Amino acid sequence: MSSGLSNLRNIGIVAHIDAGKTTTTERILFYTQKIHRHGDVHDGNTTTDFMIQERERGITIQSAAVSCEWNGTSINIIDTPGHVDFTMEVERSLRVLDGAVCVFCAVGGVQPQSETVWRQADRYNVPRLAFINKMDRMGADFSRVVGELRGKLKANAVPLELPIGKEEGFAGVVDLLSMKSIVYDEASDGKKFTVGEIPAALKEDAELARAELVEKVADLDEGVMEAFLENGDLTDAELVPALRRQVVAGRIVPVLCGSSLRDKGVQPLLDAIVAFLPSPEDRPPVEATDLKSGGKVERRQSEDELLTALVFKIATDPYVGKLFFVRIYGGVLKKGANAYNPRTKKRERIMKIVRLFADSQQEVDELRAGDIGAVVGLKECTTGDTLCSEMKPCYLERITAPQPVMFMAIEPKSSADKDKLVASMQALAAEDPTCQFREDEETGQTILSGMGELHLEILVDRLKREFKCAANTGKPMVSYAETITKSATTAFMFDRELGGKRHAVGLTIALKPLGRGEGVKIGLSREFRNAVGDKHILECVEQGLADGIATGVLARFQMVDIAAEAVAAEIIDPEVSDEVAFRSAAMMGFREAAEKAAPDFLEPIMKLEITTPPESVGEVLGDLNSRRGTVLDMEQRGDMQVVHARVPLAKLFGYSTSIRSLTKGRASYSMEPDMFELVPKAVRDEILSR
Repeated sequence: MSSGLSNLRNIGIVAHIDAGKTTTTERILFYTQKIHRHGDVHDGNTTTDFMIQERERGITIQSAAVSCEWNGTSINIIDTPGHVDFTMEVERSLRVLDGAVCVFCAVGGVQPQSETVWRQADRYNVPRLAFINKMDRMGADFSRVVGELRGKLKANAVPLELPIGKEEGFAGVVDLLSMKSIVYDEASDGKKFTVGEIPAALKEDAELARAELVEKVADLDEGVMEAFLENGDLTDAELVPALRRQVVAGRIVPVLCGSSLRDKGVQPLLDAIVAFLPSPEDRPPVEATDLKSGGKVERRQSEDELLTALVFKIATDPYVGKLFFVRIYGGVLKKGANAYNPRTKKRERIMKIVRLFADSQQEVDELRAGDIGAVVGLKECTTGDTLCSEMKPCYLERITAPQPVMFMAIEPKSSADKDKLVASMQALAAEDPTCQFREDEETGQTILSGMGELHLEILVDRLKREFKCAANTGKPMVSYAETITKSATTAFMFDRELGGKRHAVGLTIALKPLGRGEGVKIGLSREFRNAVGDKHILECVEQGLADGIATGVLARFQMVDIAAEAVAAEIIDPEVSDEVAFRSAAMMGFREAAEKAAPDFLEPIMKLEITTPPESVGEVLGDLNSRRGTVLDMEQRGDMQVVHARVPLAKLFGYSTSIRSLTKGRASYSMEPDMFELVPKAVRDEILSR
């Protein structure tokens, strides 16, 4: 492997909203001298929050890629959103990253979106560091947050630092590796700091924490166990490599602390990123599927491999057009060369390659294994596509987008703008897989779907500002789903004359319900495949079943948690049992079977975490009860009470105004999607009567 790979880190900064991800990223760029003056979120001048909507609202909406260098190591960083509506940005970033820094608020601790991003990192086996930020805030508690990491996230969290001082008196950290103190000079924006002896008041705590660190590493690493048993401690030459091995393996999560806004603790975080997070060569080979055989193949993260790259994000740039973000897993992607797309089975010409720094680009001639960059000029690529060598084509696992939970009607200001609105929404949907739009067959309305009120608001704002496409919108509404509650089979005969030609075929369709969250499975039995034989007709049957699932049977909502299979075919005559007949029979036969399978509605349920003064708990609980909410548990956090509940999304419109009114503006809340559940009978009747 090249030495370049070992000196490369691809990391993401992930966290709950307002934990300080963007501020931490800004300070990293400042201390690595990529920027000469750091910005702040409240001033709307940070590097990675460059969208006008981000700067106006003070939140991250799109993940942004930047790069820097620290102690001879190149670091590619993706700063991700923390708001629940933009969780897809986190999902696709973690899919291509080698490591992550999870930022936690020293006051809020492990919050709902913290748990979501942690599960996402678990899903992709991403090694991570924890950075407990905002140690200068009133109510900051390092030990409590470490306890929550271990309790709520089941993480083997091991502190590498202890804070010096608390709240406004936070001055620096004790480094448990060097057993020295680091005290920062605020007047120098944290550039200057003093390394000295550990304060006497912290000496005992530091020795205990150091002993715990060494013991946990030795327990997991047989390579240093003998030295630990002999000496009761480990030298730096033994401890650091052993700790790195355990972090890369995902068995230990090192914990650091600081205050990014007050310029404290960021340089040791950079040291830890370099020392403990994996390089691409530390990660296992990626698993792909061979296009011809369907078998599994491995691709080493090496320049010597065949080209294997994943398109994980698409963005629209006002100057160069569409940017296709790619992670190169194997081989070299060169400007002017061809790459093969296994999904479309077509070659794509690589017209231009750029390295990204937030909203600016630097043109380069190639990207090598381990690199993250962007390509300009691809014709038919979508998010999740693989670019590979045509010699031995293979495809990587696609990125799964969550199902939208909210929708609104949208129409152009004038009929002349209709085509422009459709083209603009197509561009947004290509960028963001959780943005979907369709035309309602009965009303003719265009329906725009997304992950929440804020997501829809941002999409409409982008249509207006970026695409110069003003539109009228309806009120946001909950996107219900349909499912079936029992199995059913139907034998359906399709026999129609269309355009002067007869189309006829008989199909037997079998349906069965799946568990919550299992999605959709479409299949063709072996007997059915053998009876039909023709590959194009088989594809038509699958498409017909997919059409039926997409439109539902009760109120045109998409069906989920359902398995549909074509099990038998009655071919009347090859002339009339054609592709049109098979596709139509599959869709109509599916609908008939679904109507027999006791169809019902599912509604999205949200997990809600409310932080409220104790005297307002009664009002908050009463309000939750009126919203069909279920309280899961309650806990004390400092002088505030935290309520965990599950509430239907349909009952949370305008909740921010209500909670402020109930608690005189003192409560705060956050929410995340939990799952879909069957609706009560009264809600079902209400939906059907619309």
